[in-house]
Amino acid sequence: MIQVREYARLTTDSQMLPSLDCAVVSRATLDWLQELTASWKGSEPITLIDSQRSLKLGSYVGFLQSPGGESIEILPKTGLGLEKSDSARRILQDMLMTAMGIKPRVADAAKLMRMRQPLHEWIFSQFLSELQKLVTRGLRFDYQRTDEESRFIRGQLRVVQQQRQSAGKQHFFHISHDIYSPERVENCLLKTALDYVLSVCRSSENWRLANELSHRMADIPTLSDPLNQIRNWKSNKLMQAYDTVRPWSDLILEKLNPNFQQGVHRGISLLFPMEQLFEKYVESSLHKQLPKDCLLKSQASSQYLLRHTPENSEQSMKLFQLKPDLLLKTSMGNQVLDTKWKLIDQFAYQSNDKYGISQTDLYQLFAYGHKYQGGRGHMMLIYPKHQQFKAALPPFYFSDEMAIWAVPFCLETRSLVSGQWTKHFHIHKQV
Repeated sequence: MIQVREYARLTTDSQMLPSLDCAVVSRATLDWLQELTASWKGSEPITLIDSQRSLKLGSYVGFLQSPGGESIEILPKTGLGLEKSDSARRILQDMLMTAMGIKPRVADAAKLMRMRQPLHEWIFSQFLSELQKLVTRGLRFDYQRTDEESRFIRGQLRVVQQQRQSAGKQHFFHISHDIYSPERVENCLLKTALDYVLSVCRSSENWRLANELSHRMADIPTLSDPLNQIRNWKSNKLMQAYDTVRPWSDLILEKLNPNFQQGVHRGISLLFPMEQLFEKYVESSLHKQLPKDCLLKSQASSQYLLRHTPENSEQSMKLFQLKPDLLLKTSMGNQVLDTKWKLIDQFAYQSNDKYGISQTDLYQLFAYGHKYQGGRGHMMLIYPKHQQFKAALPPFYFSDEMAIWAVPFCLETRSLVSGQWTKHFHIHKQV
């Protein structure tokens, strides 16, 4: 399996030296990636055309498998060429669990070994582990009404059908009765995901567990159209035992199984935008570090950039909604926190480099500050901590009354790196 990281170059040139930033793929895989990019509906493109013989990946992480079976694992770029693939994969796994709303559990030795698996095999192992717990505890059965012909009467006699019974079959009864069956839509979805995992997994441990569970769930049928049935999954108190396995089942059915995807040439494209994963990761971490009288709101949308009254109209309209990633509400007022998945350099402070901070991001924060904070107070840009960005930068001033801080967020400890900014923000834990 090919292993690269964000923004890596994929080429058909066999003379290139493989690394985390460059990989050699087949011509068929490159063509498939070009078609996948053309049909991609995400906000950012999967790849950028580099030349006729190469592509450059975008800011997506995950797993790709071409119709020809060539597999590519894309890991986050968490440092400046200094990170190891195992640590990058572990951080990605933590981010995925956070984005899916799954609480991480204490890892034993076996779980730590599974964390070193490729992303798709790790997803399979998480699904199988949760499914095993559910099956051991007991699947939820339900009463289902069935109609049949029987030599004995049980349930209700279907009088109309019985009256039409031919003379030679008078000893058979048309009856309707309930059976206690495991054929709930939730169980059928789990069995469908399980059968797919059993057919494609390469890990011996995953195959063994999938095979065992397949035998234990042999009486449950699979679904031919699971994507249309996912919406029928019931979430209530009686189904709480299914809550931990459902996210993994949905992920496998919606993303990993090409038989159920609306895609090109039945390849697998399990991709996640790093910008969104980082935002969710920071939000979840900061929620646990705030005083009780503070509120952290994601994607606040109460403010607009402009107000406009069209000609010959008495009613004004709001234009260009402003949605900061995070809005910290305290007794002192609002504070905007914006996350950016970008590796900036605290040593590149010359006029041309400007630490690598985007001017567009600063324009955006300028608007947020005026609309959500009344043009005063402190705001924060949160970037991932790495070798070239280990300490918060001195503040940037839009005016004497409004400042912005660029602060590193440690992906391993899930905390902001402490500094002078702590005097101005109500966040408890820092490293």
